Amino acid sequence: MPIIRVNNVNLYYEIAGEGQPLLLLHGLGSSSRDWELQVPVFAERYKVITFDARGHGRSDKPRGPYSVPGFASDVAGLMREMDIVPVHIVGISMGGMIAFQLAVDFPEMIRSMVIANATPELVVRSLKERLVVLQREFIVRLIGMRKMGEVLGDRLFPKAEHDDIRRVFVERWAENDRRAYLASLRALVGWSVMARIEEIDTPALVIAADQDYTWMVDKEAFVAKM
Repeated sequence: MPIIRVNNVNLYYEIAGEGQPLLLLHGLGSSSRDWELQVPVFAERYKVITFDARGHGRSDKPRGPYSVPGFASDVAGLMREMDIVPVHIVGISMGGMIAFQLAVDFPEMIRSMVIANATPELVVRSLKERLVVLQREFIVRLIGMRKMGEVLGDRLFPKAEHDDIRRVFVERWAENDRRAYLASLRALVGWSVMARIEEIDTPALVIAADQDYTWMVDKEAFVAKM
């Protein structure tokens, strides 16, 4: 099993293809397996690297606390160990947040970045937002990871033609380590690099949709500052 040790944590990774390096960053509660449909396509033009963030997949799951700067430091260490600097980065959700942190902490390591369904902060400002976080913690603690996967699966893959994808999603979500998942969730809540967003001059593409977790208008606002 391909492993690189970074910041005293063993990180699982995979490589496919040849060309300029392209690093894919998965979301909260996910893993490198979530890119399995994209890797063959990107590998036709790029050297594609996928890996499991600490607390996820086949990487180590040390006790917390975790942090987004810590996740970004892991990624930077991985890139140095693999000698793939600078890289193109694609990050979705939590992976997009890690990409933002990399862009302000290690800008020289990024050739370009694509941000999907993510923002440069996750600051809880309303009762509704707080209840969303508490709901996740409540479900995971009292009912379990599989139930959390079922709730998210219904929300992310609502159509009948999504049945197979939803089923795989739930099965994989159920494999999450509860403690590591909660530590990762807490790492995101309250995190922000919004005050440094104007520092980012890395070529970037932000992908958004009206059914994302966060509002389109908020994304338009931070993109205007980059």
